[in-house]
Amino acid sequence: MHRLFVALLAAVAVASGATVLDAQTVYFPAPGQWERRMPAQAGFDAAALADAIQFASANENPMPRDLLLYQAITRGPAEPFDTPIGPSSVRGPVSGVIIRNGYLVAEWGEPARVDMTFSVTKTFLTTVVGLAVQKGLIKDVNDRARSYMPPDVDLFEAPKNQPITWDHLLRQTSDWQGTLWGKPDWADRPVGQPAEWPNRPVYAPGTHYKYNDVRVNVMALAALHVLRRPLPEVLREELMEPIGASSTWRWHGYENSYVELDGRRVQSVAGGGHWGGGMFINAYDMARFGYLFLRNGKWKDRQLVSEQWMAQARTPGSDNAVYGYANWYLNPGRKRVPAAPDSAVTFNGDGPNIVYIDWQNDVVMVVRWIRPNAFNEFVGKMLGALRPQATAAR
Repeated sequence: MHRLFVALLAAVAVASGATVLDAQTVYFPAPGQWERRMPAQAGFDAAALADAIQFASANENPMPRDLLLYQAITRGPAEPFDTPIGPSSVRGPVSGVIIRNGYLVAEWGEPARVDMTFSVTKTFLTTVVGLAVQKGLIKDVNDRARSYMPPDVDLFEAPKNQPITWDHLLRQTSDWQGTLWGKPDWADRPVGQPAEWPNRPVYAPGTHYKYNDVRVNVMALAALHVLRRPLPEVLREELMEPIGASSTWRWHGYENSYVELDGRRVQSVAGGGHWGGGMFINAYDMARFGYLFLRNGKWKDRQLVSEQWMAQARTPGSDNAVYGYANWYLNPGRKRVPAAPDSAVTFNGDGPNIVYIDWQNDVVMVVRWIRPNAFNEFVGKMLGALRPQATAAR
C-alpha cells in the first residue's frame, strides 16, 4: 500500500511538472563544504553546460568594478542626495554557481569572494520580518506598523504614514513620506522634472508600487524596534548558522544609522547598497539561502521559514504582478525571464546579483556581475543543457 501511495504521489508530481525527490534522501550541504557532482550525474549534457558557463563568463557587466564609481555613473546624474553613507567595495569578475538536486554542479569566476549584493539584501530583510511573524512578535502583516512602535519612535506618526501596514512595507507599496538617515523618500529614483521632485505625487498606502530604498530602510528600522536585537544577529542565529553559511558575510548599515535600543547603541541596517552598505556575501552563502527556499523553507528536519510565509512572499502585489515581497521577483506568463518556468523566482539586486530558484527543475543558481541583458539567454542555455529525461516539462 505504501509503495502504491509513493508511486501515485510521484505520478502526480511528474504530471504537474515538479522534480521528484525522495524526502528521506534529500542532500543538505554541511558547513564549510558542498558535495560536487559531475554534470552528467546531475542530468546535464557536460558540453552544453560548459558552453552556457562560457557564455556567462564572456558577458561580464562592462561597468566599472569600483562600485562607488559604478553607483556614481548609474545613479548620480539622476538623483539628488546621492552621497554614499555606507561602505562600498571593488567587486570581482562575473561569477556564479549552479546547484542541482542539492549538489554543486558548476562554479565560475570567484564564487568565494565576499562582494556587495545590493538589493538581494531586501530578501534577507523581508525574511527576518517573516521570522518576527513566526515568533508572534508581529501578529498579522495587515496590522498597521505604527501600532508596534514605542512612544518615542515617530516613523509612522504623520497622518500620511499612519495607515501603513507591514504588508505595504514588504511589497513596496507603502508610499511612506519623510526623511530617514538624511535621505528624503522623493530623492530615491525621483519622478518627473527636478523642480517637481520634492512635491511628488502622493498615493494611499497599498495602491501604488514604487521601488524605494528609503522606505525599505524604514522597514528595517521598524523591524529592529520589534525584534529589539540587531537584525544581522537575528539572521545569523536563526537562519545563516542553521543552513551552514560561512562566517564571512556582513550586513552593514550607514555611518549615521545608529539608534539607542534598550541602553545600547545599535546600527539599523540598510535594505540595499543604494548609498553603500547592505549585505556583503559570497556566492556559496547566497546559494545556501536560495537552497533553503528551494526546499520550501526547510533545512534537514527544521522548518526555518514557514511555508505560509513563502506562499505570501510569492503572491503578486496588487500593483505589480511580478513582485511579491521584496525582493521576490515572480515570473507569471514567463514575462520577466522568458527562458525560465513561470513558477521560477529570482532574488534580484543591482550588478546584477541574482539568486535563481527553479522548483520545477530542482535548480538553484547564483549569478553575479553578468551583463543584465544576457541573464535570460544564460538561463535558457543552462536549462537547455539539461538532458530530456532530466528536464521537467517547462
